[in-house]
Amino acid sequence: MANAPEIFTAEPGEAYTEVDAGAAKHVEPTLMGLAPYQWVSIAMLVLLLIAFFGAKAHKTIGGGLDSRIAAIRNQLDEAKKLRAEAEALRDEYAAKIADAQKDAEAMLANARTEADAVLLRAEEDSAEMIARRQRMAEDKIAAAERDAIKDVRNRAARAATAASRKLIAEKHGAAEDRELANEIISGL
Repeated sequence: MANAPEIFTAEPGEAYTEVDAGAAKHVEPTLMGLAPYQWVSIAMLVLLLIAFFGAKAHKTIGGGLDSRIAAIRNQLDEAKKLRAEAEALRDEYAAKIADAQKDAEAMLANARTEADAVLLRAEEDSAEMIARRQRMAEDKIAAAERDAIKDVRNRAARAATAASRKLIAEKHGAAEDRELANEIISGL
């Protein structure tokens, strides 16, 4: 029987392979009729029961979770307060910026008004100064004309006097001068 399947015998608790009607199947070792995954499940159940009931771990875990929740709530409340303060500061600074912009606009409008007033005053002052200088120039010209006319009259009078002397000296003598003086005196 050279083609007969081999049968391995295994120690109890070890895995072995059985051949059944030409098909091989794997057989796991068992302990008291339970497979290894069942023993792991039972061990976990016992461990959890000891942890929850024996060591009261659920209270410790619950207390830890409660304290963590309280800490998170406190942090959230503090964050809300900080956010409210930040929003109040933002609103305050926004109002300050708006006031500063209004103040800047008012200052700018005031500066423009003052600049216009200064410009108008400067234009009036310059027009007044030009008119005053024009009057002064006209007065100087009029004075110069008067002086020129006076000078011309004086020259004309001197020239006329000199010409009269010359004519009188040529045409009048001492007798004629007496006669003229007598006429003037009698006319007075």
